[in-house]
Amino acid sequence: MQLIDGKATAAQIKEEIAKEVKAMVAGGGKRPHLAAVLVGHDGGSETYVKNKVLACEACGFKSTLVRYEDDVTEEELLDCVHKLNADADVDGFIVQLPLPRHIDEQKIIEAIDYRKDVDGFHPENVGRMAIGLPCFISATPLGILTLLRRYHIETSGKKCVVLGRSNIVGKPMAMLMMQKQYGDATVTVCHSRSASLKAECLSADIIIAAVGRPDFVTADMVKPGAVVIDVGTTRVPDATRKSGYRLNGDVKFDEVAPKCSFITPVPGGVGPMTICSLMKNTLSAAKRELY
Repeated sequence: MQLIDGKATAAQIKEEIAKEVKAMVAGGGKRPHLAAVLVGHDGGSETYVKNKVLACEACGFKSTLVRYEDDVTEEELLDCVHKLNADADVDGFIVQLPLPRHIDEQKIIEAIDYRKDVDGFHPENVGRMAIGLPCFISATPLGILTLLRRYHIETSGKKCVVLGRSNIVGKPMAMLMMQKQYGDATVTVCHSRSASLKAECLSADIIIAAVGRPDFVTADMVKPGAVVIDVGTTRVPDATRKSGYRLNGDVKFDEVAPKCSFITPVPGGVGPMTICSLMKNTLSAAKRELY
């Protein structure tokens, strides 16, 4: 069994990006600029945005954080999006989700200029991804693809099971894994209503678990030699930790790991690659590589 170290891989990629940015700026080019919009004080969102700011520093990017309280109106938030769209110095920006209930998330996503949509959530980017055109690929699926490539894990012709059908991970991951230029795999998507979920998993060469249910994937669902990618990051109570909680994946790691050829840990697997992929998308936006 080999552990897929997302933390070390992300650090290496950020070094590569920083080197490229240094050369760009030395050659008279503009420093890439990523902006983030944060509404409210959700603990998970605060941590994620803080890590994005730190990643920008590591990559040599300029970063801007725009903060609003929970009572911000939809109109105010849309106005902020329009201003960032029009700001020539901002190469890409993200609006951190989830948003308060009184705000229509889809309306906000669709208001973002797809050429600055480095999260890859705009319908224009999702549609282009679905038919294999150049686009910003959403950060978590892009991070997983990068890990598979960096660890030289063969995906072409393999049976891949994606657990979960969310717009952020499950659906785009399945589409990318079936496309010839990315995964070139035979893909099955399973979810809470799948009748033969265990049998599907047992037939899989690669399992990508993104259901948000701690320890959902157990050893009796995994065949020997399978590759297991754990996207889950659920906070579960843990009295031994100073914070009072720990991050738990969708995979019951201790019993599944011995059966695998490769597996990602939680934390330290897919998570760091998600932020790293956002940096890659921002660099592409700054270089106008896609649009």
